[in-house]
Amino acid sequence: MMTKRLALAMVLAGLTACATVKNSFTRPDYEQVDRHRLKRLVVVTQPLPDGKQALGDLWSLIAREYVYQNRNYIVKDNVAQAEPSTNDSLKALCTEGVEGVLLLAPQLKATQDGADVAVNARLMRCADGEDTWRAEAAGSWGSHDDKFSARIERYVKKLGPEVEPFVVPSYKLLKATLDTLPDPQLTSEEEDEKIEMGE
Repeated sequence: MMTKRLALAMVLAGLTACATVKNSFTRPDYEQVDRHRLKRLVVVTQPLPDGKQALGDLWSLIAREYVYQNRNYIVKDNVAQAEPSTNDSLKALCTEGVEGVLLLAPQLKATQDGADVAVNARLMRCADGEDTWRAEAAGSWGSHDDKFSARIERYVKKLGPEVEPFVVPSYKLLKATLDTLPDPQLTSEEEDEKIEMGE
């Protein structure tokens, strides 16, 4: 009986250390419409996680790099803004050459050894302000993971020491979320454009 309780406790502990993508939606016409048209993005974190600019910059940078490396989007810029997003604030990011805005609306709470993190994410089409994709996810992780040592060091060097406890939880949440993001199809010229950005 004690062995079963211990096994159950271990399973539950393992479940709390992973992201749960609560829901994910991609437009039914994505393959026919946006897969060939929505390729150039701006990533924005809005509002700032815990009201801190460095944490917003961390989230936007993680998302930019992850999308660049694991999806066929060409990410033109990444920003973090303090005020909650509005349709007007998102449309203002739709400058020349930008076809979509990837919005991350974060929630973050420091814990004793890491952070509880959550995100509502959406990919807005600049042409008409419609969402192409949406996802909601949450999870809780510790701040230390040996596999992330170099990544933590790089983000701390770039953004400052206050981001250190949040790199691992933020990365793991955003990875799980962005893995549900649909993948556009680039032409060979667009592939060259992406390579030239050299991220």
